[in-house]
Amino acid sequence: MKIILNKDLATLGEEGDVKDVAKGYARNYLFPRGIALPYNEKTIQLFEGRKDEIEARKALKRQDAAGLKEKLEALTLTLSMPAGANGKLYGAVTVQTVADELVKQGFQIERKKIEIPGNTIKSVGRYKVSVKLYESSAAECTITVEGQAIKTETRTSTLQRGRRREPAADTAAAAESAPGTSGGTGETAAETSAPASSEAFPAAEAVTVSPAAETAAEAVPAETPDAGIPAEEGPAPAAADGAR
Repeated sequence: MKIILNKDLATLGEEGDVKDVAKGYARNYLFPRGIALPYNEKTIQLFEGRKDEIEARKALKRQDAAGLKEKLEALTLTLSMPAGANGKLYGAVTVQTVADELVKQGFQIERKKIEIPGNTIKSVGRYKVSVKLYESSAAECTITVEGQAIKTETRTSTLQRGRRREPAADTAAAAESAPGTSGGTGETAAETSAPASSEAFPAAEAVTVSPAAETAAEAVPAETPDAGIPAEEGPAPAAADGAR
C-alpha cells in the first residue's frame, strides 16, 4: 500500500516521503496516529502546497547536522576497559557503550546510527567510529580505548593466607580434644580430676643444722654422777657369830 508520510518517522522516513508499506501497518498504526496519509490525488495536492514548508525544515535539519558533525569530529572519547597484559579486553566496546559515552558528553545519538568497524572493539587502541546524521551526512568520531589493569591475587599471598588459617584450625582441634570437653574421654577426665599423691601428702621438710650448732653440742660434756654424793649403801652385814 502506498502512503505519504505526514510526520518524520525514524524507522520509515521524513515528512513528504512516499513509501510502500503493508496495509495492516498503515491502517492499524500509521493512519490512526496521523503519521501518514493514503497516497491519492487529494493528498498529492495537499503536499504540493506544503512543499516549500517541508523543504525549509529539511534545510534546517541539514544545517543542524553540519554543526553536529563538526562537534563530533572534534571530540575524542576515552574509554577505560578491563584488559589483559596483551591488550585484549575482558569484554568489548559496542555501539551501546559508545552511545552511553556520547550521552555523558551531551550528545543524544541513537545507537542504530553508530557504526563500529567489525561491530565491536576487543583490543586497546585508537579507533574511528561512524555516526550517521541526516540524509547522507555522517561524522567520524575518534575513540581511544585504554586498558584498565585488574588486581589479581598472587600465589604467594594465597599461600600466606592459608598459613594464617592453619593455627586457627590447630587451636580448634586442641580445644575439642582437651579434658572436660565433649571431645575428651571419660578416663582422661577422671585422671585429671584425681589429685596427685604428692600434692595431697606433702613430704616432711628436712631439718638443717648449722655447723656452729654442731660444734656447741660437742663442747658440752656428758653428765656423770656427782662425786660428793655418797653411793647408796647396801644392807648392813650380818653380826659376827662371836659377837652374839
